[in-house]
Amino acid sequence: MTERRNISIADQIFDQLEKDILSGRYARGEVLSELRLSKEMGVSRTPIREALLRLEQENLVQETGRGMTVIGISPEDMMDLYDIRLRLEGEAARRAAVNMSDRQLAKMLDLIELQEYYINRKNTNSSEETKNLDSQIHGLIYECCGSKAYQDVLGRIHKKMTKFRKASIRRQSSAQQSNDEHMAIYRALLARSPEAAEKAMLEHVRNARQRMEVALKTEE
Repeated sequence: MTERRNISIADQIFDQLEKDILSGRYARGEVLSELRLSKEMGVSRTPIREALLRLEQENLVQETGRGMTVIGISPEDMMDLYDIRLRLEGEAARRAAVNMSDRQLAKMLDLIELQEYYINRKNTNSSEETKNLDSQIHGLIYECCGSKAYQDVLGRIHKKMTKFRKASIRRQSSAQQSNDEHMAIYRALLARSPEAAEKAMLEHVRNARQRMEVALKTEE
């Protein structure tokens, strides 16, 4: 029972630390010691150690002699992740055009319309909600492509881009453009056209990459 409980706690700690690293709460180069995290999270060092080892396997932290040091995701990593998406995400959309059910298409439309709603609200939580809905829209396409491998790889890539994706849609015009592109992908999927779905998805990822480049230059 104790072992199962520790594994469960380690999973929760891993999820929280991963989120904090990818969101930028823990900065690149920051040392995460077992003792510090144990005190911050109010748990023993054993589940902390397990979580840190998993984060090391995900290349989000590395042992430097001073403790586990945050690597996170650099701007250069981000551009590489977009290049990978350009090679994989068009194919995922092609497959989803064949596999998506009417119920899944209706869900995608609901998500896009909800994203439009938050874009137009212009309050302090809008960019966070818009980012979360972006993840849900892409996650649904990955789920519907019919390949567990594609879903796992693309899902993990999308999660790793959390901090930077929020920055790229902070401006309303960028968020609106992204939402319009989601609608174009939806229409292609609704038409059951693999070619149109692939084209719309690749255009969206290319434009997202360009928006990211502009956002990174703005933050310099």
